[in-house]
Amino acid sequence: MIQLNEIRKSYNTEFTSLEVLKGIDLTINEGEFVSIMGSSGSGKSTLLNILGILDEYDSGEYLLDGRLIKNLTQTQAAQYRNKFLGFVFQSFNLLSFKMAWENVALPLYYQKVDRAIRKERAIEYLDKVGLKDWANHYPNQMSGGQQQRVAIARALITEPRVILADEPTGALDTQTSYDVMNIFKEVHEQGMTVIIVTHEEDISAKTQRVIRLQDGDIISS
Repeated sequence: MIQLNEIRKSYNTEFTSLEVLKGIDLTINEGEFVSIMGSSGSGKSTLLNILGILDEYDSGEYLLDGRLIKNLTQTQAAQYRNKFLGFVFQSFNLLSFKMAWENVALPLYYQKVDRAIRKERAIEYLDKVGLKDWANHYPNQMSGGQQQRVAIARALITEPRVILADEPTGALDTQTSYDVMNIFKEVHEQGMTVIIVTHEEDISAKTQRVIRLQDGDIISS
C-alpha cells in the first residue's frame, strides 16, 4: 500500500541545511495498524506530512498504491488525498461555528455532494463513533474526547484507504485516549490501514507494529 525508498528531506535556512529524514526505507501493507514513534525532532511529523502528501520530499521514491507520488500539482495532490487519505489531528481542527454533523460532512461538501445526502451520511458516521445524539451540538459544547470522535468521523466519511493520525490522543486524558484508540482498532478491523504518530508508549502498544525514528533514521520497525 505504502512504500518509501531512500526518502530524504532537508530544511534550509539562511545559514544552514538541516537533514530531517536521512534515507527512509519503509513498507506499510494494506490493512496494517502501525504507530510511528520518536522524540521531538526525530522526523516523525515530517514523515507523516510526506505520507499525507502535505509536504514534498527531496529525493527517493514514495509509492502509494503503486503510484509514484512526486512533483504533483496542488490539484493532483488534493485528488490523491481525497481518494486515499483521511486525517486526524491532535488539535481536532473542527470549525467552531458549525455543528458536529456539519463538521463531519465537510469533505463531502468539497466533493459537491447534495446537502441532504451529506447530512444523512454525517449522522451515520457520528453514530459509528457513538455521537449520533450530539449531531446538532457545536464543538464548544463537547468534551475533548467527543471532539476527537467527531474528527475521526470526518476522516472516515469519504471511506479512505488510509487513516493518518498525528498525536490523536495528545490532548486527551488516559481513559479517553484508550476509547479513541478502540475506535481506531475497530476501523482497522474493518480493513482500513491506520497509521498513528505518537510519543506515548501505552498508545503505540495498542498498534500491531511500532516504527521507531531517531534523528531522521528508522531504528526499528
